[in-house]
Amino acid sequence: MKFTRLALAASLLPGMAAADATALSDDIYALPALVITSGRQAQPRFQATSANSVFTHKDIERLQVRSVPELLARVPGVQMGSSGGVISYSVRGTSTAQTLVLVDGQRVASASTGIARLDYLNIDNVERVEVTRGPRSSLYGADAIGGVIQIFTRRGKAGLHPEVRLAAGSHHTFERSLALAGGDERTTFNLGGSLDESAGWDRTSDNVGADSDHDAQRNKAVHLNLDHHFSDDWKAGLNLNDQRGKKEYDDAYNFEPGSPRDEFRVSSYSAYLDGQLTDIWNSRLELGRSFDRNKALGAADSWNNGTLETTRHSAGWLNRLQLDAANQLALGADWYEDRVEGTTVFAEDQRENHAFFAQHSFKGEDFATELGLRHDDNQIYGSQNSWNAAFTLPVGDSQSWIASYGEGFRAPTFSDLYYPGAGNPDLKAETSKTYELQWRGDFSGTHLEASLYRTEVDDMITWDNDTQQTENIAKARIDGFEANIARQVLGWHANLGLSLIDPRDRDSGHTLPYRARRTLSLDLDRQFGPFGVGGSWRAVSQRYDDAKNTRQLSGYGVLDLRTSWQSTPELRWDLKLDNALDRDYTLGDYMRPTSPMDFTGEARPYREAGRTALLAVTWTPEL
Repeated sequence: MKFTRLALAASLLPGMAAADATALSDDIYALPALVITSGRQAQPRFQATSANSVFTHKDIERLQVRSVPELLARVPGVQMGSSGGVISYSVRGTSTAQTLVLVDGQRVASASTGIARLDYLNIDNVERVEVTRGPRSSLYGADAIGGVIQIFTRRGKAGLHPEVRLAAGSHHTFERSLALAGGDERTTFNLGGSLDESAGWDRTSDNVGADSDHDAQRNKAVHLNLDHHFSDDWKAGLNLNDQRGKKEYDDAYNFEPGSPRDEFRVSSYSAYLDGQLTDIWNSRLELGRSFDRNKALGAADSWNNGTLETTRHSAGWLNRLQLDAANQLALGADWYEDRVEGTTVFAEDQRENHAFFAQHSFKGEDFATELGLRHDDNQIYGSQNSWNAAFTLPVGDSQSWIASYGEGFRAPTFSDLYYPGAGNPDLKAETSKTYELQWRGDFSGTHLEASLYRTEVDDMITWDNDTQQTENIAKARIDGFEANIARQVLGWHANLGLSLIDPRDRDSGHTLPYRARRTLSLDLDRQFGPFGVGGSWRAVSQRYDDAKNTRQLSGYGVLDLRTSWQSTPELRWDLKLDNALDRDYTLGDYMRPTSPMDFTGEARPYREAGRTALLAVTWTPEL
């Protein structure tokens, strides 16, 4: 499966399936048959070359999920992890920092840790979630090795549409949200706010130090979306999304009592101007700002306390040229600036990235192609070129095969580069190559998707015990298969996702830690007039929690149940029972020191919640 870039580019030169040239409409976010993230523009899902999953707001309501991570756990190839309440995510066996996360087009991961705190995002403000699996660095640049997760916030619509939601449940959980959507033919808006509180539970399995208490969380959020059409050809808009609060956690590494907690703020702001300049040329300008702050307080050891915040300003210019019915060309430029500040002083606290990209797409009667290239120039870690190419072969009216090649890279974070005593300013970006074969089919209402892929990652950033700092010394190879089946069965809407992966360290041959080789997700839902019932089953195989594969985390299966009742056109009741069988399971563990001076100790699991219930009522009065 080895061939040169030049040969690949020559074979796929004509481009890929072209999307409809119509600009994004306001209601596109409610349509599951379209996808935006894969090609950085709206296009039918069956034309997108990347494997993808789409959840609309109606899906979120039907599944009664209460967080973005809970939704992502249903995606084939996506695994969720947790270390004392800090959520991590893995797409196709890659690390958290190797997956790009966007909110309304803005990067939201911390430039220091590389983690986007998806658990802080309020689900009531989510209109749509798209997960593109496979590298997209040729369009988005850094960090899109495993894929791209993009979250779109709620949109407005004509008229006035208030919504009030109240919920109460286990662990003294209380949720309140209020939103108002409205507008006319030209201007629409959505304004809302929420307050969620929970007393939490004790995640650790002992009662040492600060571990015997429950870990509460409080999250308040506000959001605003505004869109205005100046004419049929020109429109503009802005988005504001802000979450702030506090989250307690277990200080599992200390014997002295404490009250450790994080006070956080995660926000993103964006604005756009979109215009149809000619019959064939659409241009879009985007400006944005994202902010991530975490202030750690109350830990027994003072070195665990401190503030860290990163700010990112960005600008993007995307041009789409519909050259003819079969050929489309996308040209664009991106710029962003990262800044970091806080208690820890880094040797460098600012960096800029400039990028240019081009992608050609062709859609003929017998085949379709795509070829793209992006060049990133970062003032800290240098320049990087990323290619992608795909060939689509339709088979009849109901099937298609897609062969693709994509390159990706991950930018070293400020902590990787400059953390005092551990960072390495000479680090290079991690790089990857992915080869993939997909098959898609529709047969009498059954939608089937399957992917077979290999990802090779070089210059992985890891800790070197010899030099006592981060180094580009690791390599990984990930082989994987994933499949998804969606169908109506005897009135039930069924969706089954399966993923099999073999993630290996190419030097040692060991399985990469915290990656399960097998995952399965099944959702079943049915409507009986005003009543809805459903259930979800998630199964995850065992994982290793260390690079040497000496310690295992047990596999688990979790059953969730739900029901709903539309008692009136304006009033809906929802009841969910998570972990209905009250299974003990863990997404991660910690090392319990045997003494204050011993940092090896014994591995103990962080516990996830047992059986929990949540009752909610949503009121949507007609005005």
